[in-house]
Amino acid sequence: MQHRSFIIAAGLCMLLLTGCSAPSKTESTDLFAMDTYMTLKVTAPDAEGLLQQASDRIKGLEDTLSVTRPDSDISKVNAANGAPVTVQPDTMNVLQKAMQIGKVSGGALDITLYPVLKAWGFTTHDNHVPTPAELDALLPNVDYTQVQLSDDTVQIPADAQIDLGALAKGYTSDAVMDIFREGGAQSAIISLGGNVQAIGSRPDGTPWQVAVVDPFAPSENLCILAVEDRAVITSGNYERYFTDEDGNTWWHILDPATGYPADNGLVSVTVVGTEGLYCDALSTALFVEGTEQAKAHWQKAQDFEMLLVTSDGTILLTEGLEDCFTNLSSMPVEVIPRA
Repeated sequence: MQHRSFIIAAGLCMLLLTGCSAPSKTESTDLFAMDTYMTLKVTAPDAEGLLQQASDRIKGLEDTLSVTRPDSDISKVNAANGAPVTVQPDTMNVLQKAMQIGKVSGGALDITLYPVLKAWGFTTHDNHVPTPAELDALLPNVDYTQVQLSDDTVQIPADAQIDLGALAKGYTSDAVMDIFREGGAQSAIISLGGNVQAIGSRPDGTPWQVAVVDPFAPSENLCILAVEDRAVITSGNYERYFTDEDGNTWWHILDPATGYPADNGLVSVTVVGTEGLYCDALSTALFVEGTEQAKAHWQKAQDFEMLLVTSDGTILLTEGLEDCFTNLSSMPVEVIPRA
């Protein structure tokens, strides 16, 4: 009798141990936030719950980081007239990375460019070409080194304004990945506009196939990158632009040195790495830096990979992407060596 009781008890114990692991299932959702359409897909035991947590987190970060929402941290900093403002940890995390990339890129990424972006109408959707006099009045206040960070406070000059648009989606994709990993996901992929980030591989064990848009024909794909556990983030002159009455095209990635759209030989920059925030910030910085400086930046840092498309129609690819790259275009491909 005792032997039989032991067997039953052991059996119940095994049922409890094995029953606590629910089978994984794949779920996806779409939403519109941060002025872009987003798609989230995850394979996990509680996939639906993770998607809801991720959606809530995205909306919360939009409320915190948006430059156009009056109650956001960024709007409060911009309206403080030079006084210090206490901000949330998320805001401070993004600002610290912005300062870091600003420094290593020689100011190619500058979060104090917001007044110039407004002058072009890229934040208001009321586009027009500012006069040289307008830009000359605004550019003296563009200087990321004047942003002061201390513990949980931010202080900028009274005439300056900041915008985290070049980093917010990258930070958001990292935050979503954290939710998925903590929830037991071993396979997931999200697309936040031009920002793609993945956990692991596809459920069948093969790498994720991430398409990069052809900047000369945005309705078509330039190439496919096969990746696992990577962020793939692209910035290009085809994303937000307008054409003036004279037929000139102006895009939203501005050069902080001139106030005009960056025109340094590149039409698209794709950065591949492990951190969405880093890749997002770099894609903008490298676009502004231009072809030769971007090459030098990568060769010095070597903690990311990149794919550049030049204005004359050449694909420049870093060594680390050779094995995962499939060219879908007729453009020639050149590999950038590490040294």
